[in-house]
Amino acid sequence: MKKTIIFGIIGVALIAVLAWFGVKNSKSPIQYETEKPFKTNIVRKTVATGKVIPLEEVEIKPKVSGIIDNIYVVEGAKVKVGDLLATIRVVPNVQSLNSAQGSVKTAQLSFNNTKTLYERDENLFGKGVISKQEFEATELNFNRSKEELKNAQNNLEIIRKGSAAGMGETANTFVKAEISGTVLEIPVRIGNQVIESNTFNAGTTIATIADMTKMIFEGKVDEAEVGKIKKGTVLEVSLGAIEKKKYPAKLNFIAPKGTEENGAVQFKIKGDLTLDDEFFVRAGYSANADIVLEKKDSVLSIKEALLQFDKKTEKPYVDVKTGDQKFEKRDVELGISDGINVEILSGVTLKDEIKIWNKTSKKEGEEEENN
Repeated sequence: MKKTIIFGIIGVALIAVLAWFGVKNSKSPIQYETEKPFKTNIVRKTVATGKVIPLEEVEIKPKVSGIIDNIYVVEGAKVKVGDLLATIRVVPNVQSLNSAQGSVKTAQLSFNNTKTLYERDENLFGKGVISKQEFEATELNFNRSKEELKNAQNNLEIIRKGSAAGMGETANTFVKAEISGTVLEIPVRIGNQVIESNTFNAGTTIATIADMTKMIFEGKVDEAEVGKIKKGTVLEVSLGAIEKKKYPAKLNFIAPKGTEENGAVQFKIKGDLTLDDEFFVRAGYSANADIVLEKKDSVLSIKEALLQFDKKTEKPYVDVKTGDQKFEKRDVELGISDGINVEILSGVTLKDEIKIWNKTSKKEGEEEENN
């Protein structure tokens, strides 16, 4: 009888131990954490890369070919319209010089001849031998030949020196500023040969001048985004050379034609930049512009990391908590996203708890036991 009781107690104890192990093993030690949906503002942006350049930038070119004789400004200097930048020493063309010299000789011969006739007819008119009309005709020819000689001599002087007596600072050898602003670059030096700007040649740039008070952002956006922006859109421009500061800009140009770069079609955009006196913004700074494509305020949202996607349908879904570590799959309809938070149009409510599928923790009892 005693043996039967002992074996019975041992059996009950064994069953209890096995039952305890079964319950313990049936419950997973892994606990999934959850998060609730929330309401927030979501702004979807794109970034355009580019640079900051002056709105007005002019290349100053000479009106005559020759050698740089002197330069009167330095890079960074501020100039006004008409300020003298440089002077050019003309190196005459042999053919043009020879032709001009021939014209002077011809004009001189004509002048000498008409002068002789004028002096003769003046004497005869004084004696009353010829009429006043005849004398006036001779006088007219004399004055005309004198003017032609003067023009031929001036033309020869211009070919030789680039200017003639009496021209002063209007001579072509004087290179002047055509706009007011800052001298950005002087690519030539004294002694360099320069070529005049004409219909056959762009000419040599003597200096580049820009108005540094009027700057614009010039960048490019992808074809997938260009249809979502429009003129007047406000940009936030960050400069690579100036940290922790953004300049507002207003979009005023979107290129009608794109260019292919590395397999993607890019469209040029421009925006007027609003500057302040805190920093001096130099031409050519690299810049990025944040462009707001879409914005929604106080919308139902979840963190984008909570989303999962069905392998077959590729539709988004989340796991919603229904009990103690029990979850059900729910398809969700998405709105806009900023890369961190995503708008939920349907599928969950503010009261739901959503499984953080890639974040787990162990039960407290298991943690204590392991310790």
